[in-house]
Amino acid sequence: EVDPSLKALESRQEEILKRLYELKSAVDGLSKMIQTPDADFDVTNIIQTVECSPLTTNGADLDLMLGKDYGALKDIVINANPSLPPLSLLVLHSLLCERYKILSAVHTHSSVKSVPENLLKCFGEQMKKQPRHEYQLGFTLIWKDVPKPQMKFSIQTMCPIEGEGNIARFLFSLFGQKYNAVTSTLIDSWVDTAIFQLKEGSSKEKGAVLRSMNAALGKSSWLVGNELTVADIVAWCALQQTGSANAAPANVQKWMKSCENLAPFSSVMKLLK
Repeated sequence: EVDPSLKALESRQEEILKRLYELKSAVDGLSKMIQTPDADFDVTNIIQTVECSPLTTNGADLDLMLGKDYGALKDIVINANPSLPPLSLLVLHSLLCERYKILSAVHTHSSVKSVPENLLKCFGEQMKKQPRHEYQLGFTLIWKDVPKPQMKFSIQTMCPIEGEGNIARFLFSLFGQKYNAVTSTLIDSWVDTAIFQLKEGSSKEKGAVLRSMNAALGKSSWLVGNELTVADIVAWCALQQTGSANAAPANVQKWMKSCENLAPFSSVMKLLK
């Protein structure tokens, strides 16, 4: 008969090894996001060859992703310029609110003279706040005169993550979604294409991206596979900000309506009215 104490020790060892593996994966993912270069991607020949699994029910282990603070609320703080609101981060905030208990707040930095009322209420009306320790995650948006969105969180040694695309990748990773290498590459490519070509590129570049999107969406319901990913969120928001939505081809129009039928996109749609 196996000694119960030995069996418990083996079980504990397996759990420790599992958590170490998960932690390594999380650190590798963060390193990748921080080091992502600001470069354009050509998506003309991207072929949809893989499917994504649906969003996991339980989400990520926030202790692994954001560091263990021994019971303290984990805080994500984002600085963004109100002249160009990072719409994708608002959609992701809404999605995260469906998964975690989040303490949300919006503030204005002294570097900004005034912020439109709708941006001050971009997280909606806050319900009666409970003690901080009853929340899983703090999500604070500060409207500030910065050249690009910046994000910091509770790990003190962590470098700030800059750029809407990189922050969006990080926030989406909090759902605990796991992708293989091919899928991750496709998603990253679409995110960067949406930011650097669709949102910031010339009219010729925007036209090329819309044609690529139309081709990809002719093969699947979403940009990568058959489930919503951060690529869809960032691309949809880029289309809204560039005013290219009305000129989008048929498959892109259909995909846009699919996005808009999802509740998390409603907060952004109210801002755009």
